[in-house]
Amino acid sequence: MTGQWTVLASGSSGNASLLEWNGQGLLLDIGLGPRQFDRRLAEIGSSWNTIRGVVLTHTHSDHWNARTLARLVASRVPFFCHGEHLRPLQLGCREFQDLQFAGLVKTYHSGSEFVPVPGVRCRALALKHDGGPTFGFRIEEEAQATVPRWAVGYAADLGSWDERLAQALADVDVLAIEFNHDVQMQLASRRARWLINRVLGEFGHLSNDQGVKLLEECVRRSSAGRLQHLVQLHLSRECNRPALAISAASELISRLGLKIELHTAAQDEPGRSIALRFDGTEESGRRPAFVNRLF
Repeated sequence: MTGQWTVLASGSSGNASLLEWNGQGLLLDIGLGPRQFDRRLAEIGSSWNTIRGVVLTHTHSDHWNARTLARLVASRVPFFCHGEHLRPLQLGCREFQDLQFAGLVKTYHSGSEFVPVPGVRCRALALKHDGGPTFGFRIEEEAQATVPRWAVGYAADLGSWDERLAQALADVDVLAIEFNHDVQMQLASRRARWLINRVLGEFGHLSNDQGVKLLEECVRRSSAGRLQHLVQLHLSRECNRPALAISAASELISRLGLKIELHTAAQDEPGRSIALRFDGTEESGRRPAFVNRLF
């Protein structure tokens, strides 16, 4: 059995990540159009034909695409969202109504587990964000064993975090969390004051420093050596730089003496496919990373 995790796109212009497990693909968000999906899946050696399910984090428009919803109808791909996502999507998108009429829309509940594709279990984690109900996910192997052989933690689009979230993201192999902005760049930007206040607020987006503190708390709550990969998500084009996000995370990684591979997701190209490992041995990904460092 083999598995891979790939961020296809991350940022305010579109978000999508792919989990592949036993030849099946699960998409987390579909904020790209069909042509972009085809291109990026091809770049990582995959294709739309493998997609067996989609999970939506929230209803901000950079996390779903009407034309891609239409493709779900044509391909008979189930779409999982929270119950409170239904009405905004119904009002904003005829293609979503078509998806409902086709019987392909399923709902999940905050804090509950569900199985979007065979062999994969998800737990919805409520996040603090101003996009209506917003969720991160703990995604892991669905198995009879007490401890799943792999786990991925995902949390983007959140303005703050608490111990409950850190605990839910502990003991994963891949931790993908938001490093949206540098606070000083945000304050010095020419953005409207209301937008700056929104981003910096409790229901906005995590800064580099906040991302580092969440990482540190997740590591503190995890088994020694469990975390293998950190993926930095949703970097702002205007108010962050990859070098700043990398520097913030690598300082903590070095200080704690961690052996973690660091990936910084991009808006315009997919990142390296991260192999989900079952026996503790190193496996390389399928393409070079946008930013990839080992500390």
